[in-house]
Amino acid sequence: MDNRGRKNNNQNRRPGRPFKDRSSSGRERDTEPEEMSASSDKIEGRNAVTEALASGRDFNKIWLLKPEGDRTLDHGLIRILDEANKRGIVVTRATRQVLDKMSHTHNHQGVIASVAPHSYADLDEIIDKCRQEGRPALLVALDEIKDAYNLGSILRISDCCGVDGVIIPERRSVSLDSMVAKASAGAIEYVPVARVTNLAQTLTRLKEKENFWVCGTDMNADYEYHAADYSGNLVVVIGSEGDGMRDGVRKCCDFTVSIPMSGHVNSLNAAVAAGVVLFEAQAKRKTGE
Repeated sequence: MDNRGRKNNNQNRRPGRPFKDRSSSGRERDTEPEEMSASSDKIEGRNAVTEALASGRDFNKIWLLKPEGDRTLDHGLIRILDEANKRGIVVTRATRQVLDKMSHTHNHQGVIASVAPHSYADLDEIIDKCRQEGRPALLVALDEIKDAYNLGSILRISDCCGVDGVIIPERRSVSLDSMVAKASAGAIEYVPVARVTNLAQTLTRLKEKENFWVCGTDMNADYEYHAADYSGNLVVVIGSEGDGMRDGVRKCCDFTVSIPMSGHVNSLNAAVAAGVVLFEAQAKRKTGE
């Protein structure tokens, strides 16, 4: 028997890319970088740029470190340069001082890229894909996560755990920017992120129309995380860094889980908490528990 116990049980529930600049055919330019247009975004760091290239993301331009003196590029940057040349992407050589000035993350690792803005996924399409593959969906909903590092880390964890998609609210939440891309170590290219107007309404719709269970993370929970049932279509809700889940979102949860702690600090970083719960959910879903 299912031990999760629905709250507000409902008996009727039922189970583009803008452009690519190929004008230079991969030629390198040795000029100062100009400002990026409003229709472009920026990603920084070797992993982020490498994964974006591997995923087929549209690039407008790449700024690559110009070696000083008789130094040469290391293997990581050479691989990026070779792939850019194969795809006909404009490469501009820039000094470290110029890259430092351009960087938002302050850890560009010798490469910054201008890409088409990262597009958000359609939530219904994520669910339809799982339905077509004949398997239950696993989603993560983030309730007003404002720290780019946390969102990037959660995307990285989600990729490792086979999460089908992440849901974030349009307001009071960090968006998919260069800091998130850097923190995700490339996972942003593989984990679909859907942005919704009202998170509580979205969770209610998933419950009533798509037969999802909603599992919230909370200190005062129904179950410890290792004792919960994570089967079926599931949304795991992670609350904000300081306040946790809002009351309206908490009311949408069918059950909540907590992570027992024995130290002096009584809370975990949002990304760490997500990792603990999602890896447990992944393990149990694989074994059919």
